[in-house]
Amino acid sequence: MAHVLDHIFTTLLLVSLVSLAVLSAGHALINKRDPRSALGWILTCLAIPFFGPIFYWGMGVNRIYSRAKRWHMEAGPALILPQAADLPPTKLPGELSYLRELRNLSERVVSTRLLPGNHLVPLENGEEAYPAMLAAIDAAQSSVHLSTYIFDGDETGKRFIRSLTRAANRGVEVRVIVDSLGEKYSVPTAWELLKGSKVEFMRFLPLRPGGYLNLRNHRKIMVVDGRTGFTGGMNIGGRHMVAGPPPVVKDLHFQVTGPVVADLQRTFLEDWHFAKGKQLTDARYFPEIAETGTALVRAVSDGPDKDFRKLNWIILGALSCARRTVTIVTPYFIPDRPLISALITAALRGVEITLVLPELNNLPFLQWASNSYLWELLQQGVRIYAQPAPFAHTKFMVVDRSWSLIGSANLDPRSLRLNFEFNLEVYDLDFAARLEDHCHATLALSRELTLAEMDARSLPVKLRDAAAKLFSPYL
Repeated sequence: MAHVLDHIFTTLLLVSLVSLAVLSAGHALINKRDPRSALGWILTCLAIPFFGPIFYWGMGVNRIYSRAKRWHMEAGPALILPQAADLPPTKLPGELSYLRELRNLSERVVSTRLLPGNHLVPLENGEEAYPAMLAAIDAAQSSVHLSTYIFDGDETGKRFIRSLTRAANRGVEVRVIVDSLGEKYSVPTAWELLKGSKVEFMRFLPLRPGGYLNLRNHRKIMVVDGRTGFTGGMNIGGRHMVAGPPPVVKDLHFQVTGPVVADLQRTFLEDWHFAKGKQLTDARYFPEIAETGTALVRAVSDGPDKDFRKLNWIILGALSCARRTVTIVTPYFIPDRPLISALITAALRGVEITLVLPELNNLPFLQWASNSYLWELLQQGVRIYAQPAPFAHTKFMVVDRSWSLIGSANLDPRSLRLNFEFNLEVYDLDFAARLEDHCHATLALSRELTLAEMDARSLPVKLRDAAAKLFSPYL
């Protein structure tokens, strides 16, 4: 009798293992877009009993989109906010008309319009950005809406705490969103410092046991009275005061005025609705905004939910439209195969591509992975520069001194697949020239990398970089 039971148990176990392997392999066959990835996972599921399928369901299944959609559904009905009138696409001026295909691409993948009449001011480091932001808060009359990934509780952060608290005490509606993971960078936290004040505070996707560490809100947005905006790559903290004690971080932020500020406001209120479940649709948050400049600007709100990979498509489109030059400044560079192909294709067409990276990254393992991609670009004529310390968190892209992309996103999988990001695409010759001039000043202090240097890496270093590259999708 025991022998029969053992036989039945063994048979059931084998049937279960085979069924799990076949089910997992079938799922990979149907859902994996890359045939190499599909084949790899199919072989893993079929060749390694039990552990292969477990590894596939744990690491090989992309739950990012469905998880983000579910969290948005939990926040309640979609927020309905005032939208710009349904008008034909904004016409590009003559000197920018060759970019109409890029404009058309953005029109199709992003719900926001390209708006005329805007003005953008680059603000370098905390020395320029923070005084302008604090002055705007101190002058606020109706509302201050601030969203950031990191809000340090150091002296710089406390300056913002005091300014926000004063505004709330005089009757201004003050709302702050800080990402739950980014909040952990500092003790005390912004929430602890704001406790007891009239400032409304929300954490984005609070961390909890078994919670997901990805899908972070990496956006940096501040809107004052619905008329003045600030956005870019800069968090709030003393690390961005480069004249202060090390370690410090260089960065660019931007003051924005003009009609596009309404889209910064709209993005903040959508995040507030998601974080708090409270709809704020009053027209007072969207005042009439006069034109303040000549820049055509579109807000690009990107994330792993309804706007999945749209920023990536715009970047690829910009590379395909480039005629003369492309300048990319980014702290984190881990390109996927389509981005590598687009960069190489543009370079082979004769476009001069300049890529500026930090000499020393604050995340060594990420720099190791990045190094493993550089030789392929150098081989095809892409010029790559390493800017010296302190670490530069600056990020922007300029095409033909005509079109620019600024904001919070890096050129890595975390920004382009996992995080909620906010960027602005700008059609304006003067603004593009200012960014190019900033880059040229950086290049004067930077060191150009060469293919010989990449090839001269020792075998242990090459193995280290290649091993880090294997984890590129998760960095």
